[in-house]
Amino acid sequence: MRDPDQVRRAERARRPLPAGRRLGDAALRRGDWGAARDAFASALKIEESPEALEGLGLAAWWLDLADEVFASRERAYRLFVERDDRPGAARVAVWMAWDCCAFRGETAIANGWLQRARRLLEGLPACSERAWLEVREGAFALQEEGEPDRACDLSAQGIRVARRIGSKDLEMVGRAMQGLARVASGAVAAGMRDLDEVQAAMLAGEMTDRVAIGLSGCYMVAACERVRDYERALQWCARMKLFSARWGFRTLYAKCRTQYASLCLWRGMWSEAEKELAAATEVLAVCRPAMAAEGMARLAELRRRQGRLDEAERLFAAAEPHGLARLGQAALAFDRGDLDAASEQAERYLRGVAAAHRTDRVAGLDLLVRARAGAGDVDGARTALAELDAIAAFAGTASMRAAARLAAGRVALAAGDAPAAQRCCEDAIDLFRACGAPYELAGAHLELANAQAARGRGSAAVQEARRAIELLQPLRAELEVGRAEALIESLGRPRQEPPAARRDPAPGLTRREIEVLRLIAADLNSRLIATRLSLSEHTVHRHIANIFGKLGVSSRAAAVAQAARRQLLG
Repeated sequence: MRDPDQVRRAERARRPLPAGRRLGDAALRRGDWGAARDAFASALKIEESPEALEGLGLAAWWLDLADEVFASRERAYRLFVERDDRPGAARVAVWMAWDCCAFRGETAIANGWLQRARRLLEGLPACSERAWLEVREGAFALQEEGEPDRACDLSAQGIRVARRIGSKDLEMVGRAMQGLARVASGAVAAGMRDLDEVQAAMLAGEMTDRVAIGLSGCYMVAACERVRDYERALQWCARMKLFSARWGFRTLYAKCRTQYASLCLWRGMWSEAEKELAAATEVLAVCRPAMAAEGMARLAELRRRQGRLDEAERLFAAAEPHGLARLGQAALAFDRGDLDAASEQAERYLRGVAAAHRTDRVAGLDLLVRARAGAGDVDGARTALAELDAIAAFAGTASMRAAARLAAGRVALAAGDAPAAQRCCEDAIDLFRACGAPYELAGAHLELANAQAARGRGSAAVQEARRAIELLQPLRAELEVGRAEALIESLGRPRQEPPAARRDPAPGLTRREIEVLRLIAADLNSRLIATRLSLSEHTVHRHIANIFGKLGVSSRAAAVAQAARRQLLG
């Protein structure tokens, strides 16, 4: 006996379509979203049908007309329910879940729509609506709930349904989601194999659905970014930007620009990163405000690296509660010398990232190692390092191995094992150089300089610090340049500067205050400064307060930046 829903759908399929709907469907197929919108609006003036409303909602979605999207789809859903067309209602419900997340950031309501779609499809045979539901719920599980294993299971169910109904588009977007979920869980090789297969299918023309193509490309770029496979990601970002521009997919284009900017940041193309982030954030703030926080947080990270800490702080605050904003605030605390706050905020970030979400934990663990090692908490730093090492070994990418080796060097140096610290930092330098990451490479050179200094090898330490400066100056990473110069000065070697350089007079700083300032710039905490200068911590705190007052700043990072500008570190 045939399913009643299938019978009704077959009967409707045999009826001739109204002219307005025919024109609207044709316009959607060729990507003429404005014409599609006009055609469906005309059809609705003659007869209100859920199909015409659904078509109008899709055209409005492509045009980023949020109010029209919600009005059309909510009405279409009600009419499908009244008609007892469960697949149609479920299809719209899945779209509504996506809309609630992207336009409004309403994750609870989005989950309600997904569960409503699942209930509507209970007992029905395999259909495209079921495949879309599994894939979209998988994306929700990964991106909103941080559950990569569940996302992988849901995607696998979607793939099975897609194969059963013979939909290559749905099978491939399911494979792309599954690949991203596997990468997020740390199974990088398996995940990338899934994603590579999907990209091959796209290039071969096996996929025709533009939404499925766009999502699959986004999942590939997101996976590359998670494991810092930046060469691969740059190539796919360029391809996705062309696809998005061709079909007027502004949201996907803005998302790709945000991801591309992150890659530019890693490769030292900071001007390009700033241009892409400014444009992407502006678009998303208008058409998908719930998605704008990521771009804002990435722009804040660029400002932090540039040493513009106050501006970074404002941007991170505006991007809350996005995970990148929380991580950035922890990094800001570290830059300002507040190691306890940096540790606490890094731990808070990590509490919000499930242990199964391995690749998202790397940056938080790396920062936690730095903060704990800097504060002298060697055991705590080793605990964080153990997890970081395990993730890097599981993922296997050069960039993650580099981060783990540099973190190991910091822990070894904090534990007083300078030779081991030197070996770890040298390994990190080799790996970061192969990855093409100048800012991270400079950090590794600077840490190696500290290790060499701890071994009494002043000349070697100065050489490494100067290498760091050579990498940082083209980026205009003023704060890190100041730290490198301060390390050189603390070793008693004059820094190299142009003969015409002039020094601004110190604004009333005493000789001792300048010594303290140089050690702050060398990334020493108050306890270590006190030990180096044979002072009490209380005295060091008093000197720091005096320095802040004379320079007119409120943080260690700002003091170092001011000192670098005034050439007080030389």
